[in-house]
Amino acid sequence: MMKLKVLVPTEVLVDEEAAKIHAEATNGHFCLLPRHIDIVAALVPGILSFVNREGGEAFVALDEGILVKCGSEVLVSTTRGIRGDDLEGLQTVVETQFQKLNEQERTAHLAMARLEASFIRGTLEQQRGRT
Repeated sequence: MMKLKVLVPTEVLVDEEAAKIHAEATNGHFCLLPRHIDIVAALVPGILSFVNREGGEAFVALDEGILVKCGSEVLVSTTRGIRGDDLEGLQTVVETQFQKLNEQERTAHLAMARLEASFIRGTLEQQRGRT
């Protein structure tokens, strides 16, 4: 068995034993078993699946991240992730959550653009006043 931990900035999504782990790196899909060699992989957005101690399969939808296998420990770090027990339910949650986050990011970018434009206008007005 391997000890799998999946971390996002705000919480630990997974902290349990896994018999098998499937993930996708920049160079393709791969499978980890307990006796495989140590590895570091850059993960692409997708689904990480694993077989737990009881033989059930679980899934984690991930944004891009890093996977490190060292001995019997596997650590995955990602900026966004959602855990689910079935792919259909996970797909619905991912679409809803990631769409919500993308909207929040667009709103934040728009606010920053407005602040930058205001700062530039203020700087230009000050320069005109000096000349």
